[in-house]
Amino acid sequence: MFAPKYSISDKILNSLTEIAEIKSLVGRSKLLPEREVFLRRAAVIKMAHTSTSIEGNALKEFQVAQVAEGKNINAAEDQIKEVKNYLTALRFIDKLSAEKKDFDVEDILNLHKIVVDGLIDKEKIGRFRKGPVYVVNILPDNKEELAYTPPEAASVPVHMRELVFWLHGKKEIHPIIRAGLFHYQFETIHPFTDGNGRCGRLLSLLHLYQSGWDFKKVLILEDYYNQNRKAYYEALQTGETFAKRQKVDLSNWLGYYIEGFLNETRKVKDQILSLSAVGDLKTSRNVLDKDELKIIDFVVSLGRITSADVVEILGIPKRTAQDKLKRLEEIKALEKRGAGPATDYVIPEK
Repeated sequence: MFAPKYSISDKILNSLTEIAEIKSLVGRSKLLPEREVFLRRAAVIKMAHTSTSIEGNALKEFQVAQVAEGKNINAAEDQIKEVKNYLTALRFIDKLSAEKKDFDVEDILNLHKIVVDGLIDKEKIGRFRKGPVYVVNILPDNKEELAYTPPEAASVPVHMRELVFWLHGKKEIHPIIRAGLFHYQFETIHPFTDGNGRCGRLLSLLHLYQSGWDFKKVLILEDYYNQNRKAYYEALQTGETFAKRQKVDLSNWLGYYIEGFLNETRKVKDQILSLSAVGDLKTSRNVLDKDELKIIDFVVSLGRITSADVVEILGIPKRTAQDKLKRLEEIKALEKRGAGPATDYVIPEK
């Protein structure tokens, strides 16, 4: 059973207090719809770019934006596919966070299917690994050095069930600490042959969303990890074997994780304050409602939306779906393309 050892320093406590204050500020803020759409779209692009970049994807951020817009780019097909998968995975966790208060092992496997679809052997997609894996460091001379040996494959399903059980059974622990400890233990178990880093970061984000700590879904934790990948991997590296890692004190990892969380929430605070709606506004309602946010989340993740998509995600009649899209077009949150059955809606070009 997962029983992490850690202590809460004054620095961590002060950081959590400041993060909570920023969360409250973000929650109270009022943004014009077009500004909120802009922030969400930028966040999705950066999440997809940074999280795949950590794993070695060479696409630039502007190329990731082009992929999100459905444009063709000159790059390796597997790298384009990896980014497309991640964008779809972000949409998947948005959907899960709206439908469920907690995720389960089946959700983890379904997320893995999305993340590695078309990138690894079919028999390994959406399934816990059946054999050993090894985590290595790449030395300056490009030689590999064994850094960590995860647990044997036969024990992975048990470890994962125990981890999910721990996550859902420790509601008295601060959500950010829960997310950080889950992130650490997921990577320690290394349940899949590939996609562990991407899945672990997405699941930590999902847990934050389900716990009500979403910061309008513009918080980009991956950016902190990507700025210094060596520091990220070193923070996770607490022992050479699974058995050794179960005995270590995780205070240093939590210090790293929460420091990054605070840094990124401060960025969100600056963005929100600079874009908050002020003065006389032309429309009677200047913020997006719950249904409109679901529509926007779909578009920023998948690039476009149709009235049929809105019918499906909101469970409403087609006429109502068309009215909602028309409202978003009128306030310039979306832009209409085409006519008749070919009509779809996209984020307006800035």
